[in-house]
Formats: sequence, structure tokens, C-alpha cells
Amino acid sequence: MAFEGLTEKLQSAFKKLTGKGKLNEKDVKEAMREVKLALLEADVNFIVVKNLIKKITERAVGSEIMESLTPGQQVIKIVNEELTALMGGSHSKVVMASKPPTVLMLVGLQGAGKTTHAGKLANYFRKQGKNPLLVACDIYRPAAIKQLQVVGEKVNTPVFERGQSDPVQIAREALNYAIEHHNDIVLMDTAGRLHIDEELMNELKTIKAEIKPHEILLIVDAMTGQDAVNAAKSFNEQLGIDGLILTKLDGDTRGGAALSAKAVTGKPIKFAGIGEKLDDLEVFHPDRMANRILGMGDVLTIIEKAQANLDLKKAQEMEKKLRTQTFTLDDYLEQLEQVKNMGSMQDILSMIPGMNSKKLSGIQLDEKQIPRTQAIIQSMTPKERTNPSIINASRRKRIAAGSGTRIQDVNQLLKSYEELKRMMKQMTDMTKGKGRKGKFKLPFM
Repeated sequence: MAFEGLTEKLQSAFKKLTGKGKLNEKDVKEAMREVKLALLEADVNFIVVKNLIKKITERAVGSEIMESLTPGQQVIKIVNEELTALMGGSHSKVVMASKPPTVLMLVGLQGAGKTTHAGKLANYFRKQGKNPLLVACDIYRPAAIKQLQVVGEKVNTPVFERGQSDPVQIAREALNYAIEHHNDIVLMDTAGRLHIDEELMNELKTIKAEIKPHEILLIVDAMTGQDAVNAAKSFNEQLGIDGLILTKLDGDTRGGAALSAKAVTGKPIKFAGIGEKLDDLEVFHPDRMANRILGMGDVLTIIEKAQANLDLKKAQEMEKKLRTQTFTLDDYLEQLEQVKNMGSMQDILSMIPGMNSKKLSGIQLDEKQIPRTQAIIQSMTPKERTNPSIINASRRKRIAAGSGTRIQDVNQLLKSYEELKRMMKQMTDMTKGKGRKGKFKLPFM
């Protein structure tokens, strides 16, 4: 994950501060020296680092901090606040038109992920109840139009294209089409180049002048570090952008682009791409990102993921089934699928406060276990799912063969299922005062 190395180095620097009852100016400056090195190694812009460290140090050596009962924690609080301010302070929303459609022009260098993130944005807005339209204005890259059509089909969003004709004319016609067909969000996927050149900028400026987009969003690859920031600065100076979308923040990136982009361009990061799936797009919250960088977790994002993917009514029905012992393997499968939709368990756990990479490395998470379990349950007959007690040795052999797993895997699933039912019965009995208040072991522990 992004910032992993930076987080470890910052936590190491702050550990020296929090371990002391009182701090002096020398302690703070030594810690800030480590923080400075950690930020530079994370590929944060040198001038940005210099200004950030100056602000933190000025605040941290004040008498209010030095005389505090918990000076180390107060310094961390200051760092958190300054990192949040550095990345924009608060979430910057996409500006919506007072009269639809809202036109968003997506720009960036070739290979940054414009087409994929056009699809991700369409998916995001569709979930918000909008009716988006994707527009194929990249007429140069081979198969660009086809790629956008494939992406559009996956997110159930129409794609407006006119082949390899004039991109300005395509943009103009797309806007008229959107008005006629009541599309309230128009996402223009424009052409990119391997580098910024006059021809590219002139075309983008002409499209901008023709359609007057409500926002121009620049897609930049976070893994390119300061190159991404430099590209953002150049696009902003020549075209005028309104915000950024950072891609590949889930990869082995040092995170410098995320920390430098706002300070260098003056433009906010609006979204972050956190994976290859079309659901893997997060609204960028500077305060939450600062918490992640400092190893404080991101509980709010976990809650939002749960709210978006877990059906409350179904959860209540499931809780009733568990209490009344009517929980079937079909229900078990449904719960697994909802959890799977939340994303990688490793990513979710990394958002829990105190869960650093060292602790996560000690947790053995088999991401293949969920699809394996799904395959086993789907290889059962409806009768077997409702009443697993009928699954004898020959049935287990058939289920294992049908799911491409081992008989031991089938046995383990049935054991976990029965253990879950037993645990819930025990908890229900305890609430009624029937059972012993002894300890029991969760089936996945």
C-alpha cells in the first residue's frame, strides 16, 4: 500500500518523542530531521518538505506544547493537522451544474489511466443516482474507443462516439446528445500523449473553449512520483485544471505525489484510484489520508465501505435467522459476497488504527478463501444448502470435485458453518440466562 514505508519511518521518529515525559527544542528538531528525511525518501517535493517542516517546528517548540502533560502526542497532533492542510484541508467536491448536464473533461498523459477512470467515475456517479454519459474524444490511440465501450458496458453507462472524426465536433455533438437523452453527467475522455506538447494542449484548449466544462480533472499516475506533480503543474499552467485524480495509490508507491500535488499546483485531489476494479475509486479526504500516513487508521472509510456494500435490511434478517437457527448455507454465501464487495481484506485491516505493516504481516489472510468457499457452496444442491446435515461422504466427494477443491476444504467449510451456528445459539442462550458464561472460540480464529 501507498505510504507504507513513510508510515513506518514517521512512527519510529514519533516513538522517541512519546517515550519522553518532557520535550525540549533539541528533541523536537531531531525528530523533525527524521521526518524530513522520511518525506524526502517518499519523493515529496523538496520545497514542500522544507515549508512543512518549518511550520511544524515553529508550532511544536511553543511553550504550550513544551509544558503540556503529553508533549509527544501534541507534536503528532500538529503533524497531523499540517499534513491535512498540505493536502487541501478538507474534501473538495466536484462542482455540479445548476442546470444539467454537468460536463467533466478528463485530461492527462497517455498511460495515466484516463479511460479506466472515466469508467470508475461513471460507476461512482451512477451509484449517486446520476445518469452519466461517456464520450470518446480520444481518436488517436489504437482501440481507445473500443476500450471505453467495454468499460461503459461494465458500468452500464452509454458511450457516445463518432469514430475517428474531429474531437471538437464529437464533444459538441455529445453535449447535444446528453441534453436530448437527459444525461446529467457528461464525462469527456480526451486524448493523451507520452509527453506534454503544443499539439495536445491546443486540442484540449479548443475542446475546453467549445464545451466550457464545469470542471477539468487531471488524471495522474501516483507511481511516477514527482513526474506526476510536474505534469500536473504543466497542465494547470497551460490548460487550467480544477482538480486531480491520483491513480495507483494502492500500489508500491512512495506517496510523494499525493503530498506534493496540492501545494505545487494549488488544485485539490478529488479522487484516488485504489485498485484495478471499476469500484476501486475513493473520494479523497485529506484528513483521512493524513491519519493513514501517521498509522492512525481510517475508520470512517471502513464505515462508508460497509454502508455502500452491506444491506442493512438483509443484515437484520440475517441476525434473526442466526438467532432462530434458520441460517442456511445460502445465507452464508450471501454474507461472503457482501464482504467481498468491500474490497481486499488486507486493505480494510490496514485502515484499522494501530494496524501497521508489521502487525499485518503476522496475520495470514488467504484472499482466495472467499471464492473457494463460494465455489464449494455453489456446487451443492439447493437441498444440501438448506440442510447440510444430509451431506454424507459421497456427497462431499461430489461437491469437492464440482468446485475444484479438496474434500478437506468441504469438511472445513461445513465445520465453520456449524461452529457459527453453535456460537450464535450459545450467545442467544446466554442472553436468556440459560447457558454457562464460558468462553467459546470463533470458527475463523
